[in-house]
Amino acid sequence: MSFRPLRRFPSVEIAWQNLGRNRVRTGLATLGIVIGVVAIVSLGMAGAAIQQQANTDLGSLTSDVIVSSGADSDQDGVTDAQVDDIRSVVVDADVVPQKSNATTLTTRSGERARVSVTGVSQADALYETSAGEAPERLRSGALLSADTAAELGLELGDPVEYDGTLYRLRGFIESDDGFGPGGDELVLPLSALSEQEYYDTVTIVAADGDAATAIADTLEAEFNDEDEEILSVQSFASVQEDINSFLGTLNLALLGIGLISLVVASVAILNIMLMSTIERRGEIGVLRAVGIRRGEVLRMILAEAAFLGIIGGVVGVILSLGAGLVLFEVLAGDATLVFGWESSRYLLYGFGFAVFASVVSGLYPAWKAANDPPVEALRG
Repeated sequence: MSFRPLRRFPSVEIAWQNLGRNRVRTGLATLGIVIGVVAIVSLGMAGAAIQQQANTDLGSLTSDVIVSSGADSDQDGVTDAQVDDIRSVVVDADVVPQKSNATTLTTRSGERARVSVTGVSQADALYETSAGEAPERLRSGALLSADTAAELGLELGDPVEYDGTLYRLRGFIESDDGFGPGGDELVLPLSALSEQEYYDTVTIVAADGDAATAIADTLEAEFNDEDEEILSVQSFASVQEDINSFLGTLNLALLGIGLISLVVASVAILNIMLMSTIERRGEIGVLRAVGIRRGEVLRMILAEAAFLGIIGGVVGVILSLGAGLVLFEVLAGDATLVFGWESSRYLLYGFGFAVFASVVSGLYPAWKAANDPPVEALRG
């Protein structure tokens, strides 16, 4: 099993040839490395896929600030004056006041569905539609959750009734199965809930999580103090940070579990390399007797171990890439995300760990073979 480019390095070429002398043993050692690499990379990618899915599910919530009536407020909601004050403080984000209720929608065929009702003006700031549109100023018509519309058999332009008034459907709200707003929701103009004096919530849509945190801090300082909470201010940016921190810790734990497999494989390589050097003790003694230096013997044994790590690492990376495609398709819904740095870096980590662990496992057998006196080695 000669490899032409290695002929310039005799000790390395001999190491390559030695791998083919006992293919079963070489295959078993390589299999251990493959299993270790697949364990490390697959678990690392699983953690990355879970984190990707969590970030996707949180969606725009991380840039939203939710304001509602505080525990020490005299009103049962947010007043028009307070909304104006919020707008005067927040000048670089959309401020969207909302009123809420609930109702039961009934179709002509008798199908019924209980839905939450949200009165809003600036619908496009809060909702994305899978069909139709979410207008910048919702003054007529309605939006309905796509799942609810499908359940009731409603189409765009169909009327829905609320409080004795008919509203025609202008758009279907995209379904959200994650952390974001979802469920059965009917969105109407604010005028449809005019009997309610106060706003239940005010949503502030910032540019990103950092801006949302800054806005939340500003509102807290403006409206509340240590002893009094006039407005309750919530930002989900900190929630994402906590989730990312937890998932980062989880990922480290998963990698630790994978490393155990590679450590086991390293012990197996150590055992195999020791057996190999013992079996070839006489052969190594002959090499030393004809002038081969200790350094050459050391390089030969280490090269064998490195070859095992390289072969096992390459095969493990290929198998792990296939597993990663499946993981990201199942967990994140997009298999191509496996090629992003957050996940693909584990392929490099797995390969690097495989080669490193193999070389480290070969250090003692290599040192033992290089320092075995030639006369003693020839005697067996």
